[in-house]
Amino acid sequence: MENIEGISLKKCEDLPSLFQNGSKKFHNLRLLDLTNASPTMVENFIQSRNLNNLRWLCLHECMIQKLPSNLFKCSRLQVLHLTKCNNLHTIFYMKKLPIAISLQELILSGCSSLQELPTSIGQFNALQELNLSQCSSLQKLPTSIGQLNALQKLNLLWCSSLQKLPTSIGQLNALRELNLSKCSSLQELPTSIGQLHTLQNLYLGECSSLQKLPTSIGQLNALQNLNLGGCSNLQELPTSIGQLNALQNLHLWGCSTLQELPTSIGHLNALQKLDLGSCLKLQELPTSIGQLNALQELCLSQCLSLQELPTSIGQLNALQELNLYWCSSLQKLPTSIGQLNALQKLDLGRCSKLQELPTSIGQLNALQELNLSQCSTLQELPTSIGQLHRLQNLCLRQCSSLQKLPTSIGQLNALQNLDFLVCSKLQELPTSICQLNALQNLDLGGCSSLQELPTSIGQLHTLQNLYLWECLSLQKLPTSIIQLNALKKLHLWRCSKLQELPTSIGQLNALQELNSIRCSNLQELPTSIGQLHTLQNLYLGECSSLQKLPTSISQLHRLQNLYLWGCSTLQELPTSIGQLNALQELNLSWCSSLQKLPTSIGQLHTLQNLYLEGCLSLQELPTSIGQLNALQELNLSWCSSLQKLPTSIGQLHTLQNLYLGECSSLQELPTSIGQLNALQKLDLGGCSKLQELPTSISQLNALQELDLGGCSNLQE
Repeated sequence: MENIEGISLKKCEDLPSLFQNGSKKFHNLRLLDLTNASPTMVENFIQSRNLNNLRWLCLHECMIQKLPSNLFKCSRLQVLHLTKCNNLHTIFYMKKLPIAISLQELILSGCSSLQELPTSIGQFNALQELNLSQCSSLQKLPTSIGQLNALQKLNLLWCSSLQKLPTSIGQLNALRELNLSKCSSLQELPTSIGQLHTLQNLYLGECSSLQKLPTSIGQLNALQNLNLGGCSNLQELPTSIGQLNALQNLHLWGCSTLQELPTSIGHLNALQKLDLGSCLKLQELPTSIGQLNALQELCLSQCLSLQELPTSIGQLNALQELNLYWCSSLQKLPTSIGQLNALQKLDLGRCSKLQELPTSIGQLNALQELNLSQCSTLQELPTSIGQLHRLQNLCLRQCSSLQKLPTSIGQLNALQNLDFLVCSKLQELPTSICQLNALQNLDLGGCSSLQELPTSIGQLHTLQNLYLWECLSLQKLPTSIIQLNALKKLHLWRCSKLQELPTSIGQLNALQELNSIRCSNLQELPTSIGQLHTLQNLYLGECSSLQKLPTSISQLHRLQNLYLWGCSTLQELPTSIGQLNALQELNLSWCSSLQKLPTSIGQLHTLQNLYLEGCLSLQELPTSIGQLNALQELNLSWCSSLQKLPTSIGQLHTLQNLYLGECSSLQELPTSIGQLNALQKLDLGGCSKLQELPTSISQLNALQELDLGGCSNLQE
């Protein structure tokens, strides 16, 4: 026992008998974990032993009010974790503190009752990290904190009662990181903060009472990261900020009262990222911003008052990302924007007053992503856009005033994603769009004025996804669509004027998903659909004019989901449907004209879910339904003409859920229902003609839920 080096007694109320002998000194004990241990437990273990070699001690979430005095004698202790000791009011209350000799890391995070630190904290000459985050009652720091010559990291995150810092904080000669984020009562920083010549990271995010920074902040020669995000009362930055020669990241996101930046900001030669997002009152940028030669990312998103960019912005030779999302007052871009040779991403989404793009935009040789979504007054794109030979993503969704595209769009040789979602005034696509040799995704969903696709669309040999949902004016698809050899998804949802699919659609050799839901004028599917050997999902829901399926549908050997919900004129299924060897889900809900199921349905040995809800004309189920060996859910709710279930239903040994609610003609259940060994839920609610339950129902050992509500004729 005396040679043991580590002990964990987490959540122990009392000492285990093994440790109750206080004479055991544990001379070699280095690590001790007493997380969640009771105060008595902590006192008994630490107070009665000599722990001279202890290096690491964790008292996480221990409800102690003070530290055991014997702990202060641990002269070799390096790490002390006191996280969430919510009852701890004071620490280090003795004058002699051998513990101060070696302690390097002191974690007091979440000690919500701790109101102050003792003056003796200054004795901890080896301390490198002091974590006081979420000490919500801490009102001040002692002057002696300035004596912590080795301190590298001071974390005061969420110390919401802390109103000021002592002047002595400037004496922390080794400090590299100071976190004051969410210190909502902190009104100012001491002038002495400028003496922290080793400070690299200063976090002041969401210090909502902070109104200004001291001029001395410009003396922080080593500062690399300055976070002022969410300082909602910060009205200005000192001119001296331009002296921060090492600054790489400046975050001013959410400084909602900041109206301008000092001209000196242009002196930040090392600055790589400048975040001004949600600076709601910022109306303009200083011309000097063009001097930021190292700037790679400039975020101006949600700067709602920003009306224009300075011409000098074109001088930002290193800029890779420019975010102007939701700059709703921005009316135009300067011509000089075309000089941003390194720009890879330009976000102009929701710039609702932007009516046009400068011709010079075509000079952005490195641009890979251009977002123009919800630019509701943008009527056209400049011809020069075709010069963006590295552009991969072009988003024009909800550009509700966009009526046409320039022919030059076909020159975008690297374009992979083209999004026209809900461009409601777009009437046609230029033929040149078919020259986009790298295009993988084309989204035309909600283009309600689009009447046709270009005849040559079949030339898009790399296209994988074509979305045409709610193209309300689209009457037909061009025959060339069958040449889209890479197409995996074709969405035609709610193309209400579409009457037919191309006869040769079966040549789409890579198609995995075909969605024609709510194509209310679609009367039939071409026979060639059976040639879609890669098809996994076929959605035909609410195709209210569809009366039958072609026999060839049986050839879809990879089909997993067949969705025919709401096909109200569909009267029957082809006998060949039983050949769908991979089918897992068949949804026939509210096929109100469907009178029967083919006997071959029993051959669907992979079928897991069969939905027949609302099949009002269905009078019976075929006996073969008992052969569905994988069936887990069968929904027959609202099948108001169904009078009985076949005896074979008892063979469905994997069935977990059986819904028969509102089957108002159902008079009895077969005795075999008691054989459904896996059944967990049986819904018979609203079966008003059901008079009795078979005795065998008591054999349903797995049944968890039985609904008999509304079975008004059911006798005891």
